[in-house]
Amino acid sequence: MNNKAIITVINEGILKIELNRPKAANALSITMLKELQEAFELAKYEQSIRCIVITGSGGKVFCAGADLKERSEMDAISVKKTVSLIRETINKLETLPQPVIAAINGAAFGGGLELALACDIRVASRTAKLGLTETSLGIIPGAGGTQRLPQLIGKGKAKELIFTARKIAAEEALQIGLVEYVEEPENVGRKAIEIAREIAQNAPIAITQAKKAINEGYHVNLTTGLSIERAAYEMTIPTKDRLEGLKAFKEKRKPHYIGE
Repeated sequence: MNNKAIITVINEGILKIELNRPKAANALSITMLKELQEAFELAKYEQSIRCIVITGSGGKVFCAGADLKERSEMDAISVKKTVSLIRETINKLETLPQPVIAAINGAAFGGGLELALACDIRVASRTAKLGLTETSLGIIPGAGGTQRLPQLIGKGKAKELIFTARKIAAEEALQIGLVEYVEEPENVGRKAIEIAREIAQNAPIAITQAKKAINEGYHVNLTTGLSIERAAYEMTIPTKDRLEGLKAFKEKRKPHYIGE
């Protein structure tokens, strides 16, 4: 029996992180947040990890957000510290150099959806429900939801979902651009790994620089964004992987990238 709040497995250059509190709806306890930070720290410096997949245990819930049972026993200062810890953890996730895929195998509410919003690609179960439900609890999204959701789906729609605290079905999430794929429940994890494998076969330095260029360029004007892209491109020029890509193309074979 695994008593860890998360389960991590590395296979074929893919780090799979499974939120492992199914009896507590995979809620973000302090222990889970600290374990997630440790996993993110590993991924940040481990060159063999080329892509990351995050999912939930139990099959019905991805993550219900903050652990409200744990929070109900905290004083005001402890609540602020815990919210800060959630925010810090999700920010660390977003700034990982590798692409991150959220395999949303079930409900994703509050901080759980904020966790998914910090990922690069989202695959949702057809039966999943998603929502930033904080205003129904007398608070607002405090781990990036008010910023990342509008960037993803537009300001007006984000305001509607946050103001109403409405929970939406996966199909609506797909229509508004909140998720990139909707799959049958049994196929969510498989689809996420399939995408991760496609990513992992490409040149890792190129992938990390592409992610950096997109993320940093998104918030600035076009001229500045093009400068960011140029700097990222130049990072790939002296790499062995670039030469390997050209050689493999010439020899009509699959390239073997080593991340150098």
